[in-house]
Amino acid sequence: MLVQLAIRDIVLIDKLELNFRDGLSVLTGETGAGKSILLDAFSLALGGRGDGGLVRHGEAQGAVTAVFDVGLDHPARRIAGEAGIDTEGDLILRRTQMADGRTRAFVNDQAIGVQTLRAIGAALVEIHGQHDDRALADAGAHRAILDAFGGLHGPLATVAEASRRVKAARASLAAQRAQVEAAQRESDFLRHAVDELGTLAPEAGEEASLAERRAIMQQSEKIARELNDALEALGGQGSAVPHLASAVRRLERRAEQLPALVEPCVRALDAALVALDEARGVLDAAVAETEFDPRELERAEERLFALRAASRKYDKPADDLAALRERFEGEVAAIDAGAERLAGLEADLAGAEAAYAAASEKLAAGRRRAAKALDAAVKAELPPLKLERARFITEIATDPESRDPAGTERVEFWAQTNPGTRAGPMMKVASGGELSRFLLALKVVLADRGSAPTLIFDEIDTGVGGAVADAIGVRLGRLSETVQVVAVTHAPQVAARAATHFLIAKDGVKGAARVATRVTPLDPPARREEIARMLAGATVTDEARAAAARLLAATETPAPVP
Repeated sequence: MLVQLAIRDIVLIDKLELNFRDGLSVLTGETGAGKSILLDAFSLALGGRGDGGLVRHGEAQGAVTAVFDVGLDHPARRIAGEAGIDTEGDLILRRTQMADGRTRAFVNDQAIGVQTLRAIGAALVEIHGQHDDRALADAGAHRAILDAFGGLHGPLATVAEASRRVKAARASLAAQRAQVEAAQRESDFLRHAVDELGTLAPEAGEEASLAERRAIMQQSEKIARELNDALEALGGQGSAVPHLASAVRRLERRAEQLPALVEPCVRALDAALVALDEARGVLDAAVAETEFDPRELERAEERLFALRAASRKYDKPADDLAALRERFEGEVAAIDAGAERLAGLEADLAGAEAAYAAASEKLAAGRRRAAKALDAAVKAELPPLKLERARFITEIATDPESRDPAGTERVEFWAQTNPGTRAGPMMKVASGGELSRFLLALKVVLADRGSAPTLIFDEIDTGVGGAVADAIGVRLGRLSETVQVVAVTHAPQVAARAATHFLIAKDGVKGAARVATRVTPLDPPARREEIARMLAGATVTDEARAAAARLLAATETPAPVP
């Protein structure tokens, strides 16, 4: 419920702070006192359109703050939470309006976008009047109203899930058809490519390996010549190794004669011979490595040529040809298995559509029952509102081809204001006063089913007589037993039924040549005086005061509902 409304520097309001209670609160006052300004300011805090003209003359900005106390599971808290707002404690909606037209929005002191503020505000408050009958003007909301009245949330959720499955099945079928059709257009190319790449059998890393091996073989002849020369120098006819070996043997025979001189020389020559022998082994191995079959080089070059030709043809690196072959094989398999897969997906779609049809028919039957009950309930509220000759009609049109998540029905509230006249959409056939009373009847019927926690009624009693005004007051009182109701009214019969009464008036500002709008909560004596003014007009007589006292006394004990 709305707990507090604070307004600063908006039009004629310089500073205003109102505290609200549950039940029915009314705001009364002379025409032009500022009731519309108050509602415009409140609408601004709920995400309504901003306007620099709302800022009080001479000020740079104005501000409106609305404080709400709602349950932890209220939809407004969910919306705020999804926007990253800390929702602990009260929900505090604040909007600042700059004189240059810019606005800023806050919830619990966190800056947010106006769209989010508007969504939160819509979950908290509904404002209704002769020119703001949003629940009636928006035919798109009528279906949701009917579903709330009928308690159809379960069937509605089932239909929404069935609709999601139909959408998913359609998407899968469409994707498969597109894939198969695209593959079929390239079928000949794909099959040829699979055969060609299958014959080629490319492997990842093969190109680099072949290129390296070919480079070795191409350089082998030059390298082999040098290696053989080195080997000839070590082991050929001109090799020094035999001479060194002979020298070692001769020195060994002389070692006994002068060992200190000869033995080091022998050891050195032995080491040289060992090193030369090791070098010859390495050279032998290297020469063996350079030996290759010329046909191997030819085969490597042919393989490289084939890989690189395929790479150019398919515009893929040679290392990716193996993966490309697998992809083409998959697409060919999709062509071959396409008909079977399509048949399965078509069966899935048919099953999903059958499930949707069954769920939507169950929902439609519930809506038809709810429509009859809603029509009867609203009808019972119309006679006391002087609409006894009118009919309220819940018009349901069905589109069997629709797969809407909310069902196949389009729901719109119609009215027949007089016997013999053509029934039609309520916004087209009902006058402003009739719309307000139809709305009130609807809200009374729907009081405990999906209504916002705070309802604002702006002069819905305009132009009605005493009996109708009293009936409106009775219904606003009944409505306030379930939700918080705030009514701007000119009817004393409505004002007398309020739990809280505010008087709106314009007063001069001390020390300034201007006026400001003030709102004052009335105690019982002041309330009686205000209701007497509403009954009498400009001059309040003792008779008017007595009538006001009787009216207040009559509303203290609830009378039977007319």
